[in-house]
This record gives sequence, C-alpha cells and structure tokens, in this order.
Amino acid sequence: MGKDEHMETTATTQLFRTVMEQDPSAVTTPFRSALRDFVFGEIWARPGLSRRDRRWVTLTCVAGADSPTPIDDQVYAALKSGDIELEAMLEFVLHFAVYCGWPKASHLEMVIAQQWARVEREQGREPEPWPVLTNESLGPNDWDERTEWGVQEFVEVNLVPAPRAETPYRHAGILNFVFGHVWQRPGLTRRERRIITVACVAIDDSPVPLRTHVTSALHSGDITKEEMDETGLQFAAYYGFAKGDALDQAVEAAWSTRPND
Repeated sequence: MGKDEHMETTATTQLFRTVMEQDPSAVTTPFRSALRDFVFGEIWARPGLSRRDRRWVTLTCVAGADSPTPIDDQVYAALKSGDIELEAMLEFVLHFAVYCGWPKASHLEMVIAQQWARVEREQGREPEPWPVLTNESLGPNDWDERTEWGVQEFVEVNLVPAPRAETPYRHAGILNFVFGHVWQRPGLTRRERRIITVACVAIDDSPVPLRTHVTSALHSGDITKEEMDETGLQFAAYYGFAKGDALDQAVEAAWSTRPND
C-alpha cells in the first residue's frame, strides 16, 4: 500500500469511528471493502449536506428496512455523538410513524430507549424515566380550529390546495392529525421534516407523495438542489440504488418545473 493510499484509508477509518462511534470491522469481504471505501470514504465524507441531515436520511432508511443491527448501530451513533438530541429523536419517531407506519415506529422507539440507556450508562449515569408529556403539547382541542390549521399547513407544506374533508383519511388523518398537528409540532424544523418525509415516501414506492414532497421541498427553497441531490445519494447508499434512481428522477422532474426566480 502506497503512502497516499495508506493516508486515505486511515482518514476513512477515522471518519467511520467519528460517524459510528465504534471501530470498523475488518475488511474481509467485498461488502466490507465497499462499506469502508465507498459509503464512508466517499458518501459520508462529501460536502453539501450536514452530518445531522445525513443521519436523518440514514435513520429513516434503516428503520424502514427493518434492519435490526443497523438500526441499533445508527441510533446509538446519533445519540452518542450528540449529533441528534433525544427529544429530536423521539419527535422523529412520530413523524416516521406517519409516513412509514406505526409498527416500524414502535420498534424504532424501543431501540431508542435501549440505546439511550446504553449511552447514559457508558457516561456513568443511571438512565432516568422519560418525563410524562402534558396535554398542552397536543395543540388545540377545538376541532374546527385544528382542521383550519391543518388546511393552512397543508397548503404551506405542499404548495397545492388542501383536499376536501370528504373521507376519514383526509378529514381525521391528513387535515386534522398529520397537518393539523404533526407538521406543526416543535422538536424538528420544517426542513428536517421535509428531509425525513422525502426519504420515507421514497421508501414507500409512493409516486404521487414522492413527486409532491420532492417538488414542494425544492420549490419552497427549504432544501436546495445540491442538498436534495446529496439526500438522494445518501438514501441510495442505505436503501438501494434502484429506489435511489426513482428519487433522483423525481428530483430532476421537480427541478425542471421550478418557478422562475
């Protein structure tokens, strides 16, 4: 191994340790080689997207893929590094549940509890029970007001008119809960919710939501084209290049129809 190659491998190994909060496994297979040299040597090392944002994409992917060890490792690394706070991680679970399903989110939250306790004990603290939340955090209990908020939030997020409240899915689900409550909760920025949502709908093979959320994220200016391209690459590394290709096509279509500046 030449000097430059050795230095590059050392830098990649150090980046792996920084991101994952553990040493990499020995490179004994083509997969392990690509994990070190491509996923960490190239993708995690790229500019254009913060490490926190890359963690949101990665966490969404491993949770959506039902990958036990990767879920454990990525949750632990995100919490141990301090890149994502516990409160934000728990808020992520709720948003993820909306777009990828409650059973997957239930497992994800269980892992967060386990890995948080692990981090606390490693730092010499006995983990304390999480505080019970108050009902004030649930927003208004006036249903008309809440639905009105949901209509407004739907328009602001999706940049299209809100659907009519003519089915339980649209009325109770989309307008009252998803946009009348979840998208308006503190704990995550709208930009972070967009990144998580884009990754979720790309996982779900949902053509209309994928097109809608990619388009609104780009046209709103909440996510730049460079950031969206990096999101797509990070997504492809952790959920597969076939689905990554569908996301990339949605990005290019949305970018080509952006409003004139």
